[in-house]
Amino acid sequence: MGDAATAPDCIRDTVVALARSSSDVMALPFDIARDQYASAVRAGLIERSMLASAQFGQALNALERLTLGPWARSL
Repeated sequence: MGDAATAPDCIRDTVVALARSSSDVMALPFDIARDQYASAVRAGLIERSMLASAQFGQALNALERLTLGPWARSL
């Protein structure tokens, strides 16, 4: 009986892990964009600015939510 009681938990955990993995894969282009922005700032191609960085992050987060909908991560 102990195994039958934990089966729904195992199924739920598997589904949750699959959803998180799928979300991470779908969000990869947005992570790459964040990394490229940071690299451009370090290279001096983009001015170091906390305000510009925040605006870029907000715009990218909004685009991620718009594009991925319920699969978007909450950052």
